[in-house]
Amino acid sequence: MKQLLLSLPPYHGTGCGQKFLKLNLVGFWARACVLTVMLLLPAGCGVHKKMTVVGAAALMEDVAKASYKQSDLRLVREGMPAYLMLMDGMVEGWPDNERLLLAAAQAYASYATAFVGADDTAFRDVLLLRAKTYALQALVQRGISAPLTAPFAEFERRVGQTTRSDVPYVFWSASCWGNWIAAHANSIAAVAELPRVEALIRRSLTLDETYYYGGPHIFMGVLYASRPQVAGGSLELSKQHFLKAIEIGQGKFLMAYVYYADYYARKAFYQELYVSVLNKVLETPADTVPELTLLNTVARHKAEALLGKTDEYF
Repeated sequence: MKQLLLSLPPYHGTGCGQKFLKLNLVGFWARACVLTVMLLLPAGCGVHKKMTVVGAAALMEDVAKASYKQSDLRLVREGMPAYLMLMDGMVEGWPDNERLLLAAAQAYASYATAFVGADDTAFRDVLLLRAKTYALQALVQRGISAPLTAPFAEFERRVGQTTRSDVPYVFWSASCWGNWIAAHANSIAAVAELPRVEALIRRSLTLDETYYYGGPHIFMGVLYASRPQVAGGSLELSKQHFLKAIEIGQGKFLMAYVYYADYYARKAFYQELYVSVLNKVLETPADTVPELTLLNTVARHKAEALLGKTDEYF
């Protein structure tokens, strides 16, 4: 299974109602480095450290909103390392804050899947492992203790107790964890963790199938297409989930089309559908929904690359 790029999600920050800061992103990255150093300095009072983290998180929430509207991938790619360092510093200052943990997991997974080439496996693995680690820590804070080592039946029971308010944690943890497994598909130990990821994503599907433009359906579409039929794979079920996600997203979330083409159409050897779906991505403006501009721009680049491999695949 390839890496699932449901990246760059809305930032689940502190919720502080700060007025939107019209910051130049380049300027932010410089400020981020300074803030990171400040956060990593020894603090004499835990309360003061947490107050610093809250203030920084409020700033980052605004910056995240601005970055989602960016179409310049180079600007974001070159600025992300400073952002990741800042997230590490914030988690260091408040290690049991579930929102910070999840935001950090999302940031690391996003950078790895969107901006790190498949040939740079060592760097990608470091990023994805950090994303997985933060995601599992966030699950622990939401009451799913020992998600990696608890007996599977106990893990399932705890996952089954989650509610709608837990959906962001359940879904994004499954996504970050799944990305790490996909990068280690040749490892029996890594693949053995997949049932836990599937339990999380099925729970998010039950609690809110519409979450993040039908994200749970996209995940299931990838899962069904990636498995051989004898192991529960089904191209028909894959197709149904992809079409449902596209319906939920009203065709505005272009990554759904990219996965529909790459997983369903390609696996079904349906060249006409493959080409038409990817062309639809290229014909759709990335900024149809301003908050999706960045991710839709990534989708357009991936669609162009996949079209270039049409003869190779068919």
